[in-house]
Amino acid sequence: MSIEAEALLQEAKESIEAAQNYRSELQQRLHGLSQARKQVRGSASQTREALQRHFQELQTAVSRLLTERLSALLQEVDSIELDSVSPLDDCQKLIEHGVSTADELLREGEAAIRCGINEKEDKLGSFTKKALQIQLDSLPEVPALVDVPCLSAQLDDSLLHMFRTHVARHGSVASHPPVQIEELVERPGGVLVRWCKVDDDFSPQDYRLQYRRGNSSQYEDAYIGRDTEFLVLQLDPHIDHLFRVCARGEGRTEWSPWSIPQTGYTTLAPHEWLPGVDGYILSSRKNIAMRNDSSPGHGGVLYSNSPSYFCGQTLTFKITAAGQTDKRDGLGVCADSRTATDSLQRDQAVCISTNGAVFVNGKEMTNQLPAITVGSSVTFDMEVVNLFPVSNNNNPSDGGNFKLRVTIGSGNREVVFDWLLDQVVDSLFFGCSFTHPGWKVLVF
Repeated sequence: MSIEAEALLQEAKESIEAAQNYRSELQQRLHGLSQARKQVRGSASQTREALQRHFQELQTAVSRLLTERLSALLQEVDSIELDSVSPLDDCQKLIEHGVSTADELLREGEAAIRCGINEKEDKLGSFTKKALQIQLDSLPEVPALVDVPCLSAQLDDSLLHMFRTHVARHGSVASHPPVQIEELVERPGGVLVRWCKVDDDFSPQDYRLQYRRGNSSQYEDAYIGRDTEFLVLQLDPHIDHLFRVCARGEGRTEWSPWSIPQTGYTTLAPHEWLPGVDGYILSSRKNIAMRNDSSPGHGGVLYSNSPSYFCGQTLTFKITAAGQTDKRDGLGVCADSRTATDSLQRDQAVCISTNGAVFVNGKEMTNQLPAITVGSSVTFDMEVVNLFPVSNNNNPSDGGNFKLRVTIGSGNREVVFDWLLDQVVDSLFFGCSFTHPGWKVLVF
């Protein structure tokens, strides 16, 4: 085959490969379009159903309220009518009885006048006596029309206007939620969720974060507050979890629509304290340690169950209870777990004491952080800076100086320094030491 033919063949192969890649990219974009169309149609259908359900419930509730109010007003009319008509009926009966008595007296008087002379005197006397007994000058009092109720309905036409105004402003349709999840970062035993506001016209007052396992249908609250990030802990490694966030606007009581759910997971096992150490009690998940009074006044270091901290991660200690302080107390990271020591203020370790002093390989730095107290969060971040091999074959595992850049944060301050180790380490232990009981620390 000639050089020209080989060149053409090579060009054809490259064109075929480019076409395959192009087709693959187009297919991926088609899949993306399909997912986008599915999201639009699915969310539209859900929104339509939510609107219909809400307004149907609202219509039923309003109709029930109006019916109940009408019934109460009609009962009030019936009560007033009954109370007002009853004395009028009694007065009518009294008057009708008087009319009947007067008719009977008239008949007797007319008969007495028409009777014969022999009976006239007796009958006229009897009639006159009876007329005196009836008290013909006594008449019952009939109330004037102004003194009896004249019922009417007082109806405020502004209710309809107010109702129409509120209904016109009730509800809205949003094409995009006002907040979205921005980033999911795996942490040991958890996922750090960060979110942000995407609607410039929306002023959030609070955020609400929820999550669920991938195979579950029920979300549960993880956080409600003003922060825009939260670390969701106690997640099983290598298990997908869905996260979503919403917000509540300033002065509002209802929550905004949920953000588009994002899937995240952690491959990192949760940090655990070493069980069985005298002077410390651990939680069921072994991520919380509490200094008890089994050996008061005698310091001791509680290490992690394994060297589970890796460079590039953030290690956090959160103090949930505090006891009496001691200059030997501290929180930190170390290359090994020496059981014979009573403090982290030693070689091959970096730590911060409860008074805020920072120690590197047992030496106190001039920079100092705020003192540790209840609610304090102390973070350790480390990254590899350089290796200085001293062996002939330049193999770091044969010995040498290993430099890590360490950042310790506490409160609103932090210190940054380089930590020299005499050997390369892939992972590090963490630990705490408290001389007096009452301290309680969560690690994540």
